[in-house]
Amino acid sequence: MAGILVAVFWAILVSFIAVVLVRLAQVLKATTKLVADVTEQAVPLLADASTTVRSARTQLDRVDAIASDVQEVTSNASALSSTVASTFGGPLVKVAAFGYGVRKALGRAGGTPEEPPRKSSRRTVIVGRTVPTPRRRKQKG
Repeated sequence: MAGILVAVFWAILVSFIAVVLVRLAQVLKATTKLVADVTEQAVPLLADASTTVRSARTQLDRVDAIASDVQEVTSNASALSSTVASTFGGPLVKVAAFGYGVRKALGRAGGTPEEPPRKSSRRTVIVGRTVPTPRRRKQKG
């Protein structure tokens, strides 16, 4: 009876191990198929990613070249601006000052023929207050 009991136990154990091995074989087969599918999809994705990275690198190289050109243009414009300011700035200020002096001198000397010479507006100062000069009437004419 002990022999039959051991034989039945071994038969159940072998059946259980066989079922486990069959299930393990199915899991390994599904895992192999899943890895193959992922590999099939990952290779084109990696190729696309590589192409995108190369394109981005090319664009960044172009942007770098443009930025260096803009920096060079900016420095050239700054140099040109300072050259123009130093070349024309001093003489223009002198001409403007001369023109202002001539206008002032002509204004004191008598102005234009249509306009009589201007009198300087003086104020009489009385201790403690200022008295304005009388106002002239405007002439029609």
